[in-house]
Amino acid sequence: MSSTIQVEASRIPDRDRLLEVLREHGIDARAQNEVGIDVPCDDGGDELYGYVEGVIMDLGAPFVPIKHEGVIYIRPPIA
Repeated sequence: MSSTIQVEASRIPDRDRLLEVLREHGIDARAQNEVGIDVPCDDGGDELYGYVEGVIMDLGAPFVPIKHEGVIYIRPPIA
């Protein structure tokens, strides 16, 4: 059974970059509101979480992905 997981970025440019990378990898990701992305997935978002981590590392952005209750949040690290 296919479901959808949400990704919530902190900023619009981060959302746009992640959306671009997901689509480049053949993932049917769709923009949702200003900073959200809806992504269909079958594994509860585990593979998607890996893509999100990779994009953050490539950008060198000071953000941390956090998966909680079907949503992957991209937030600044907690000090």
